[in-house]
Order: sequence, then structure tokens, then C-alpha cells
Amino acid sequence: MVTAHIPTLDGGAWKPISTIKTKRICKIAAENDLPMISMVQSAGVSLPHQFRVFHSGGELFKDLAQRSGQGTPTCSVVMGSSTAGGAYQPGMSDYTILVKNQAQVFLGGPPLVKMATGEITDAESLGGADMHSRESGLSDQLAMDEFEAILKARQWILTINRENHGSHRVPKLRHVLPPIYDSDELLGIVSADIKHPFDMQEVISRIVDDSRVELFKPLYGKNLNPVILSHEAHKGTQFIRLCNNSNTPIIFLHNVSGFMVGKKTEKEGLIKAGSLFVNAVSNSKVPHLSIVCGASYGAGNYAMCGRPYDPRFLFSWPNSRCSVMGPEQLTGVMEHIAREGAAKAGHEIDEKALRVRSEGFRKRVEADGDVYYTSAHMLDDGIVDPRDTRNVLGMCLDIVYNVDVKGNPGFRGISRM
Repeated sequence: MVTAHIPTLDGGAWKPISTIKTKRICKIAAENDLPMISMVQSAGVSLPHQFRVFHSGGELFKDLAQRSGQGTPTCSVVMGSSTAGGAYQPGMSDYTILVKNQAQVFLGGPPLVKMATGEITDAESLGGADMHSRESGLSDQLAMDEFEAILKARQWILTINRENHGSHRVPKLRHVLPPIYDSDELLGIVSADIKHPFDMQEVISRIVDDSRVELFKPLYGKNLNPVILSHEAHKGTQFIRLCNNSNTPIIFLHNVSGFMVGKKTEKEGLIKAGSLFVNAVSNSKVPHLSIVCGASYGAGNYAMCGRPYDPRFLFSWPNSRCSVMGPEQLTGVMEHIAREGAAKAGHEIDEKALRVRSEGFRKRVEADGDVYYTSAHMLDDGIVDPRDTRNVLGMCLDIVYNVDVKGNPGFRGISRM
């Protein structure tokens, strides 16, 4: 796992979203037993956001220490000025590389030192790479430039004794057959407008080896995407239990508008069936990988292992949307509630004001569900080009096998719904 600060944005200072993102990265590394290399250049806590960052940011150092204690190695490559919290990261890493004439690591920079002690100093003599390599001992390696620093980090990876890690890995396939169908065709199968339906089997055929697809219960519960009914919920529940019984990771491809509503589905017990489905997702122990290919609305997002259900990895396509429901449906519900409330109160509703209010609400819901908005708020692990889906999933599956894949033993036995 490789992470990097962005020094061109406020000197790489930690903001509230920085800590959330870093915690997510650390969780991925911990769950999948991944060594971590951090490209460090940080001003520490962003002072205007200190209250929101200070109290939560300390957990990151605790996590660093615990991962080291658990045998998950960490390496910091310091490429620029790193102050306060930015200094503790290389200090608490297992291995630290500093770039000469660039890296400067100190608890407080020259201005703070002068203010606190009256001492006048310059950054290089206070915390330069050469000083830390020769005197303080913070640096394990001194690199002449960034390229050499990265090379030294790669060499460090090669020296890690991982004999006891990954011995349970699934053997790599030597002869992998690419899909028969070109991944470029995905751009024609899936529309930029998520209201246009598409066949998820066509998507799968452009992702899996040799385009081979063995359907589970092909004639039963055919509508798991895009709408979930009782049969679909039972089918999904059974499939998850079977995957746990065989210790098989599960890939969720989202294009779901949610659970069907109406008198008929209520009588059929969709609440009970849907609860079993969500329960199975919640208690499944095998790794889950989620790709949001289109819509991911309401409880359908939960059943398909959206962010609240903690998949190992979750990626989105650029056309996808995620929210409680579509903007038009949600706006319509709010309008109905407004009209019903006015009628009960005996008031005549102001149609013009309602239209203005509804349009503003619709735009807000549409903006909140936009993939770039949800991704910016860490509701996925990144937006991927649909054509890269196979490679991304392959890499993620390789990663999850760094640790034992074991299903929930409580799912054993007859699981047919």
C-alpha cells in the first residue's frame, strides 16, 4: 500500500477529510496484511481545522504503533518539510528514508522555536535530512534525490521477511484467459443516463475469464438487479451463505433501485425476505468487493454491500449514483407529504412556492448523489473507468488473499430459502 501527502495543498496539512481518508487506507492495509509506504511531506494539523483534526488525528499514530506490533511493516519516505504530526509519522514507522536537501523533520519549525524559546535557527540545521542521518538517528537511509528514495523503499520491501505471511495464498493462475468480449464494449452497454436499463450479464461477460458465466438459479428471482422482490432476496441470501461455506469472496455489481414497494410485495413478506438478505450480508465473513455500475439506492445499497456494510473495497463507475432514492422520486414524495400536510391542516397550498421549493430540493438531492460528490466524501475507494474493472478486481482479489479467507461457520448446513 502506497500513500502520499499532497504538499501543493496547504503544505500537505491534515484536514478533517484527511484523517477519514487515512483511517480508511490504514483499515485496508490492516485487513489485507499489506506493508505500507508513505510519501511524507506534511505541515501537520491544519490550524484553522485544529479542533476537528486534533482529537481524531491522534488515532493514526496509535494505529501505526499497533500495526508495527502486529508485524505489518511501515516505511516513511520523507520528501519535504514535515512538522509536528508530520514528524511523528516517520518517527513511528519501522523504516524511514529522508531525501537530502529536501526532507526537514521537526516538532516545531523555526518560527515556533523562536516564539517558544527565543532560539534563532534555520530549517536545515534544525531538522534537515543530513542532521537526522548523522546525529539524531531518525533516518534509516539518506537518499540523494526522490528517485533514489523510491528505489530504496522498493529495496526495503524486498528485505521484509514475509515467509509466515501469505503462505495460505491461493496459487496464481499461469494461464489466464482474457474475456472473449472487448471491455471497450462496456461503454456502449451502459449508458451515462442510469435510467436506461442494461443487462448485467453483458457486463459480467466483459469482466470474467473467457467470458464464462455460470448463473445461479437462472430461472428464479431474475431481478436481483435492478429491483429486489422476495424471490430475489431469498436467492441472494442463499448465494451469500454458499459462498461462505466454500470460503469464496463475493463481488457485488450494483445497479439497484431498491426493494419493490406495494400491497402485493408486502403480503408476500418482502420485509422478512429482505431482512434475511441484509442479515446475510452483515454476517458474511468472506471478503466483499463492490462495484457501483449504475444506481445504488436505498436498502438496495445495503443488500448489495454498500459503504455502511464495510466491503473490503468499493469502487464506482463515473455514471453511477448513490442515495436514498432517485431525485425525482424523492422530490415527488416530499411534494406529496407537503400536500397531505396542508390538506390535514385545512390550508390551501401555494403551488408556486411548492414548485420552487421542490426544484431546489431536487437539485440538492441530485448533487448529493453525484458520484464525484460521494467519492469526495469517502463513500467509495475511487472512481474507475468501466474498462479497467477487470484489472481493478483482479488486483483487489490478489490483495484479499494475503490473509485467510474463511466464511462464517454459522452459515453451514441447509441454506436454501
